[in-house]
Order: sequence, then structure tokens, then C-alpha cells
Amino acid sequence: MFIRTRCLQITAALASISLLAGCGLLSDDKGDDAKRIVVGTTSAPSTLDPAAAWDGSWELYRNVYQTLVAFPTGSTKPQPDAAQGCEFTDAANQAYRCTLRKGLKFSNGEPLDSKAVKYSLDRIRTIASDVGPKDLFGTLDKIETPDPLTVVFHLNTSDATFPFVLGSPAASLVAPKEYPADKVRNDGKVVGSGPYVLDSYKEGGEAVLNGNENYNGFANRKNSGVTIRYFADSPKMISALKEKEIDVIYRGLSAPEILDLQSPASHGQGVGVVENVGAEIRYLVFNPKDPSIAKLPVRQAIAQVIDRGALVGKVYQGTAEPLYSMVPKGVVGHKTPFYDKFGQPDVNKARKILRDAGITQAVDLTFWYTTDRYGSSTADEFTELKRQLDESQLFRVTLRSAPWKAFQAGYKNQEYPVFGRGWFPDFPDPDNFIAPFVGKENAVGTPYEPAQILNELLPKSRREGDRSAGVREFELAQQVFADDVRLLPLWQGKLYVAAREDIAGAERALDPQTVMQMWEFYRKTSW
Repeated sequence: MFIRTRCLQITAALASISLLAGCGLLSDDKGDDAKRIVVGTTSAPSTLDPAAAWDGSWELYRNVYQTLVAFPTGSTKPQPDAAQGCEFTDAANQAYRCTLRKGLKFSNGEPLDSKAVKYSLDRIRTIASDVGPKDLFGTLDKIETPDPLTVVFHLNTSDATFPFVLGSPAASLVAPKEYPADKVRNDGKVVGSGPYVLDSYKEGGEAVLNGNENYNGFANRKNSGVTIRYFADSPKMISALKEKEIDVIYRGLSAPEILDLQSPASHGQGVGVVENVGAEIRYLVFNPKDPSIAKLPVRQAIAQVIDRGALVGKVYQGTAEPLYSMVPKGVVGHKTPFYDKFGQPDVNKARKILRDAGITQAVDLTFWYTTDRYGSSTADEFTELKRQLDESQLFRVTLRSAPWKAFQAGYKNQEYPVFGRGWFPDFPDPDNFIAPFVGKENAVGTPYEPAQILNELLPKSRREGDRSAGVREFELAQQVFADDVRLLPLWQGKLYVAAREDIAGAERALDPQTVMQMWEFYRKTSW
């Protein structure tokens, strides 16, 4: 689920529009049901409480909760949302003040004032959920509310990235009377102040969103409401799109499915695909607490064997490209340290790395992946990784999998030696591809504390209000990742939105955080 001036170019740049080109207006001669948009996805929320999610749940949060600042399509820095303006008040970037819009209310009528903002963010740190976004607020010291419309955030160190954290769904604002201060709300309801209100929710089924008539923020809602349907597998979702049961698909499509939807046959069925620039990445996490992966030469040998080109060619068929850094291509400061260090896949070099370390027998490894978070291609991806490593005869890989909630608990409890994760940027800045993965408590649940990154590179980069001034620090941090091989980047993907031909707005629906802005969709009156 964070941005700076020289940020990543994830402005939802349209690469292909297929049948979705054209413009139209909302039809005035049909009822609200005709204007309602139905979106399908395989990425269901893990919880409805923003204090306990740092994952794909943000897709829903962005549409039902409000944040002080946000990222409209095309923006490269935070823009006002619940706040009418925010700014650092000191040269050290340690005091950040926001002034709220007047008259804001939550959907239950409760005022959205400075105290509600403080309550919302304080409870994240109080609850301190293992799978929540508390670590994103690591530099926040205290919050002051001098008057009902003013909030002042005092940071414990310089942090020019803090405004970008406030613009992410991690900083979703909740109604104090509806959300306990010290525990997660779990009754399946939402009380926010976003563009939509959650009318009903069925876990694993659907979320029904209706327009919030009291919303006061940047979003310009172009439909009367949205129904999000959650699918366990993508074939059923695609069938629903072709049968006109849903209007839009976002996330969860495999490469063959994308190619099928781009085909003339699908066009003939009134379906088109929008391809967007993306910063989605996939990577492996190595847990050094497990003896099988604790030795650096073992991790280096894995990095030396894996053939990213073969992986993306066989499994993703042009919808992804090899990645040689945790900072993806298109993000300022991107380098290729894993390629520079390991070059082309080479079993002989990997064998030498192991032999030089005294490892002469094949290493037994267990790789874990989730079955229901990143799409149906994940199983094929791990099957290909196993094939490559097994064929080297240097490793014997066993594959294990689990649904997202169980998988999440497993890696947070450090039960997995090696596991696969995906990352969608919380905000478009290289900091967000470095900082979340380091520290005693981090986004992958496996403590990793490289002193150079934590004590020197990140603090120095965060003193720079001009984010382009920290490029050197991010380049050095990427090299540390390659030297330690605690994380192994695999590939970088593109983002696809499939839609019926009468639906417009797909080219604007992804914000710079790659989160879906449901308010951009509308139904055309004609072709």
C-alpha cells in the first residue's frame, strides 16, 4: 500500500486502449442501476479496519475512507483531500501542519475535525497490528491539535517522505465513536468520509458502495455507485465479464488471460484492455533464522541460478519483465545491482560459490507462496522456480502454499525459510522500495537491519525536500540489498484493466500508488 518530487512515473500512462477508446457522458435517461459499475477482482480485503492492513485491502479503503492528502491521477506529490493545505513549518522537515476543510463529516454525521485525525492515527500505533501499517509511521513522535481545524505532526527525525505516508490509505481517517481506540473493529462495517459509503459487505463475496453525498475532497465521482465482486479464481471472473455480469476487472489476471482479452475474439464480445505503466514487483524473501537458507553462499547461489528471462517468458508472456533491483524500472534511482553482481544465470558459477563455502551436497529448500493474492499465475511461477533450481542439481525444492490470511500469519511468525511476496508502491518514490523491507519490524516479517541503510542512507535521503537529491543514497542501498541477498527481486509487471466497451475511465482509474479510484468509471451513452 509515500512519494517525492522526483518520483516514479506511475501516472497511469496509457499504452493501449483497445476498444475502450472514446468518450461519453453519463446517461440521464436510465436509472441509478444503469449507472452503477460492477468491478471484479481476486484481491479481497483482509480486514475493513485500516489499522490492521498493509495489503490489497487498500483498494477498498481509498474509496470509502478519506486521507488528509491524496494522489489524483497524474500527480507526483500529495494533493489536498480532507485537508485544504499542508506544509512543513521548519527547515529540518520535522514539523508538518495540516489545515482541514471546514464542515467535514463522517458518514454517521460525526464531525471530521483535528481530534478525529489524531484519534485515527494514534490508534494505528496503539493497536500495533503485526499486519498493519504502524511501521510506516515510525518517524511520528506526537500529534497536536491546537484548534479543531489544525493538526500538527511532530516527527522524531527529519522525514520529507511523511506527507506521502499521509496520502496513502495507511492514514485513512475513521469516525472515533465507531472505532475502538485499542482494538480492531471486526463487525464488517465501515464509517468513513470518502467518495463512497459502504452499504453492505459480504466477506469473499461483494462490497456494495453508494455515493457519499456529504463527501468533500478531490475526487469527482462519475457514477452513482460501485459493486465490487470478489472472485476466488480468475476464469470465473473473466466469464462474468464476457457474460456482462460485471463491467470491469482489476488484478488477478494471468498472462494467458490478458492475451485472450486482448484478442480480436474478445473484442468481438465487447471487451477491451487498458495497459498501464506499473511498479508492481515480485520477489523472494529469505529468512536467515532457518538453517537451510542462513548461509550467504546459499542465497548467492540461488541468485546465480534463477533465470528471470525464462521465468517471465514462460509464465508471464510479455506482461512482465525481469527485475534486478527492489527499486523497479521507471522509478528515479533505479539500478541493476543483481545483474551487475551475478550477470547471466550460470550453474557452474553457482556450484563454485557453494563449493568454496564447503557445501558439497544438494541443499534442501522449502518455498512458500500464497494461493489467492497475486493471481492464478503464482503457482506456475513457483513451479518454474522449482524446475530451474532442481535442474541445477544444487538444490532440491519443495513447494508449499496457503491462502493469504494463513500465509500472512506464517511469514509474520517467521515460519517460512523462503517465500514469495508482491509489492505495490505505497507511494511513488524509491524510499518506498527500500525502507519497508528493513528494520527489526518490516513489511515482510523477517528482521533485516543493515546498518548502512538504517543509520546513514535513509536518514540522509529523508532530509531532502527535493527528492531527486537523494538518488545516490538509494543507489547505494540497492547495492547493499544485492550484497546481502536477503531479498531477491524477480520481475516487474504491468497493470491491466479489462472492461466492457460501454465503460469509460479505465485509463484514469489507477492513481500513482496503483490503487483503483472507482469514481473514475462511468457508463457511456453510446458508441
